[in-house]
Amino acid sequence: MPGWAMASDIELQDKKLKVVFDSETGAITRLENVQTGWIINRRAALGISFRMHAPMPDRRFNYIYGQKQHAVVHQVSDSQIHFEWSNLKSENGGVLPLVFSATVTLADGKLTFTGKLINNSALTIETIDYPYLGDLNAPAKNASINARTMWYGNLETEEIYPNFDNRKGYWGVFNPTKTKGSHHSLYCLLQTSANQGLYVGVQEPRQRYYVEYTWEQHPANLNSVSGLVPRPDEVSGLTVNTEFRLCHFVFAAPHSATDLIPILFTPYNGDWQAGVDIYKEWRKTWFKKPNLPAWVKDVHSWLQLQINSPEDDWRVQFKDLYKYGKECADNGVTGIQLVGWNKLGQDGNDPSQDFEDHLGTWNDLRDAIKKIEDLGVHMVLFGKINWADKTTPAYKKEWYKYEVKDPYGIPYEQGGYSYYTPTQLAGINNHRRAIMDFNAPGYQEAITREFKKVLDLNPSGWLFDENCHHGPALYNFFPNGYKGPGYIYGGDMPLASKLNAMAFKRNPDFLFAGEGQMDWLLQNYQCSYFRMGLASTAVDRYIDSETPLVVAVTGIDDREKLNLILMDRYIISYEPYNFKGHVTDFPLTLAYGKKIDALRKKYKEWVWNAEFRDVLGATVGADGAHRYSVFVTASGKKAVVVANFEKDRGIHAHVRLEGKERTQFNVVTPETLTATGSEGEVDIPARSVVVLMEK
Repeated sequence: MPGWAMASDIELQDKKLKVVFDSETGAITRLENVQTGWIINRRAALGISFRMHAPMPDRRFNYIYGQKQHAVVHQVSDSQIHFEWSNLKSENGGVLPLVFSATVTLADGKLTFTGKLINNSALTIETIDYPYLGDLNAPAKNASINARTMWYGNLETEEIYPNFDNRKGYWGVFNPTKTKGSHHSLYCLLQTSANQGLYVGVQEPRQRYYVEYTWEQHPANLNSVSGLVPRPDEVSGLTVNTEFRLCHFVFAAPHSATDLIPILFTPYNGDWQAGVDIYKEWRKTWFKKPNLPAWVKDVHSWLQLQINSPEDDWRVQFKDLYKYGKECADNGVTGIQLVGWNKLGQDGNDPSQDFEDHLGTWNDLRDAIKKIEDLGVHMVLFGKINWADKTTPAYKKEWYKYEVKDPYGIPYEQGGYSYYTPTQLAGINNHRRAIMDFNAPGYQEAITREFKKVLDLNPSGWLFDENCHHGPALYNFFPNGYKGPGYIYGGDMPLASKLNAMAFKRNPDFLFAGEGQMDWLLQNYQCSYFRMGLASTAVDRYIDSETPLVVAVTGIDDREKLNLILMDRYIISYEPYNFKGHVTDFPLTLAYGKKIDALRKKYKEWVWNAEFRDVLGATVGADGAHRYSVFVTASGKKAVVVANFEKDRGIHAHVRLEGKERTQFNVVTPETLTATGSEGEVDIPARSVVVLMEK
């Protein structure tokens, strides 16, 4: 019954999940998937409630450990418990006038943690670790746990068990430690080999502050060669356990109150797709689908072309751009990402959007864009606004005002990139760059002025390169024009909204693109460009089947990459000579890419205007290396794309749809667009792909 708890365990449980707390300290002593029996947090003695870092002026190392505090516990209802800790004892600074309260709610297997800190002390509370599992366990000793988070168009994998390598440097931590951040992924999947997992979600898309998923392995690895985690509960009298916590970088000022971002724990059955489905459902509640120009929604391909670099090669004059556009038009390529058109070329003179006068006049560039657009080829101008080139007079005059500084007042720096000459390839004369603060009102105004220069050239769109990160900076501790510290990623959406408003006022079909940006930024940068490989997981495509995702193709005969692009419904970006050549320079790649797009145009309802399901809904067996994907059409029928990744031999594959013993398919390939019949048995030549469409 609801009421005030006595000194004993207190729990919440429904049909899916059970969580038990120590009513004296508020520590989580047990977390269990009721449906599968997986005890996620096993040993009560290792329970932890929270941890805070409260550095003092003369000693930064000052923690507050929740298990050393007394909790006042109120069971609000059968599904909710409220905890409060006050006058907290720190390790090196005595008792501090702090009040930390938390509410835990369980509803249909969804366990939500909220919290609030009232800081009446003279110290800044930098971080709060909450919730905190002191004994993260695999479902069985022979099972594995992998942490999976989003980054750069991929669902990355970090092994937690049975191997745990230290990601923080042996000099910097007491125990092997690794982290992943909410600035890249709003969720983390604790995926196990037992076909189940735990979804951990940061339930706030507006990026108020940084949250870090953190794992710590105690006492150490069994050996430092393999990173193997000891199997017994004790080794040499030392307790073996893995801690998992959510670290909130709140930087709560003295005499302030801070609400924590809600954290969600919920179990799921299945592989990563089942975990991502939880995110997809939540995403529907806040994600605003952007307008997409008609040309980018249809089957098409791009050329990426760089025409200048910081080493002043001045490779392509503006007046010569037309022949690149004509080649694209002649080969069915309808988008060009133009790189290096700006002063000092790619990665020079950022964030200025001035044109490079050594390549021609402003009118030359504007006229070239118009002529190419008149061919039906859409020009998308490349730019960067998150850095300021420190070698330029503009940095010393203007941009330095908005650079991001660390707690010591020292500007953060991004190291720049190397181009062409031995001196720069050795990193000697790179254009090192200050990191700009997107939260600063003055910087937002300055960038709108720079962006107007892009719009005045009348391109079809703009690609903001490297909008997926802000280098080594997370916070600005000496901000310009607002009270800090300011979380840099929190400025991404507000600045993007300003640029959107400017562009759409002129052209409602203006295309904003970005490089491998995080999922929530697709509301403003509605097209994403990135690189991927055979091991990449098409998580962005799984989240949204229609988002324009453009992938680089750089090989002379890049069939494998093109087969992956067909499988994952990506848009081809031809990039001969690492995006410094003509679309016709690598004829084998171009010829095969044109066949891929011809297939997609003819069978659009099956592999373009269909729902991407990764591998769900079908099984494929083959006598060689292969990958496959599944699409579901508007009518509910399925298409299965199977690629052979053997380099020098064909394979035989058998395809079965879920719940069906036999299925009649129409089968096509990029080389043969006329369908033939099959019951799911197909021969696939080396380095080739087939599409099976359910009759």
